[in-house]
Amino acid sequence: MTEKVNPYKDSSLSKKEQVATMFDNISKEYDGLNRVISFGIDVSWRKKIVKILKSKNPSMILDVATGTGDLAIELVKTNANKIIGLDISKGMLDVGIEKIKDKNLDNTIDMVIGDSENLKYEDNLFDAVTVSFGVSNFESLDSGLREIFRVLKPNGSLVILETSNPTKFPFKQFYTFYSKFILPTIGKIFSKDKLAYKYLSDSAAAFPYGEAFNNILQKIGFIDVECNPQTFGVASIYIAKK
Repeated sequence: MTEKVNPYKDSSLSKKEQVATMFDNISKEYDGLNRVISFGIDVSWRKKIVKILKSKNPSMILDVATGTGDLAIELVKTNANKIIGLDISKGMLDVGIEKIKDKNLDNTIDMVIGDSENLKYEDNLFDAVTVSFGVSNFESLDSGLREIFRVLKPNGSLVILETSNPTKFPFKQFYTFYSKFILPTIGKIFSKDKLAYKYLSDSAAAFPYGEAFNNILQKIGFIDVECNPQTFGVASIYIAKK
C-alpha cells in the first residue's frame, strides 16, 4: 500500500480532483519551470524512451498523464501511426495542443481529456503505453496500472519514467536536501500555485521505486519487468510487457 499524498491537505476534493486543479493552475508555467528544476536532464530521459520503443515498431501508442505533451511529441520519432496523449488536466492539454499545432503534428497526435483509472478504450488496443512522471499522481496506483494492462495488446510494451530516490552517498543526501527544500522554494517563488511543487516533491518521496515498483507491476500481471535507474538514481525507467 502506497502512502497517499494530496496536493491540498484541507480540501474536501478527491486526490484526482485536486491533481487536476493543481495542474490546471500551473499549466502555463509548467514547461519552463520543469526545465529549470530538472536542469533539462528530463529531455534526455524521454529520448531514451523513444529509443526503447522505436525498435518495437508500435503502430498505436497511448501516453497516459501526457501533461503538455512533451513525451507524446517525442514519440513521433518511433514512426507510430497514431499517438494519443491523455490527461486529466484541461489546462495542461491546452498548452500541449498549441505545441502540437506549431509542429504540424495534428494528424499524428490526439490530445484527449480522460481519467487514467477509467480509460475509455477497448481491451487489447495499444501496441505501447507510456507514462512520464504520472503514476505517482494516480489516486489508485493499482487501478491505473490495471487499466493500462487492460488496453495494452498481448506482447505490448509499457514504459514508465518516474522519479526515484538515489541510494548512494553523496547523491542520496544532495537529492534529499534538493527535493525537500530547494524544489518547494523555487515553486513558492515562481509558481502560481504555492503548494504544487511541495506536493510534487512529497509524492515523489512517498512513491515506491525500484524493486518495490517492479513487484507491483508483476502483481498486476506484467512480465519481463526491468528497472533502469537514470542520472545517479533520481529517476527510473521501468520497462514491462503484457
